[in-house]
Amino acid sequence: MENLTIVLQALVVASIFFVWIVRYTNIVEEFKHYDLPEWLRDLVGILKLTLALLLLIGIERKPFAVGGGIGIAVLMACAFVTHLRVKSPVLKMLPSLILLALSLIIAAINYRLLKG
Repeated sequence: MENLTIVLQALVVASIFFVWIVRYTNIVEEFKHYDLPEWLRDLVGILKLTLALLLLIGIERKPFAVGGGIGIAVLMACAFVTHLRVKSPVLKMLPSLILLALSLIIAAINYRLLKG
């Protein structure tokens, strides 16, 4: 189980860093398209990158992985609701749903590992 969660944590972290750093111009356009304020985009970016770092730290320190997983799950749930609100196509909603599920799995496995 520990190896599985490490792989999942690495996958989620890589996804978040790729989207919020490499493809940041797409994020800017998406927030404009959804008529969301710049301050919210910046706040979401800071939170996602911080929580992704918690997942990395959580590879060695399980409580950080639990917190990071729950935090990312909350943000992904918000992203999914936003996609529903603006009536995005299903393919645009899929990444937030997948990351939501993976984050919950990460939190649950790491919580279980903590409790022995």
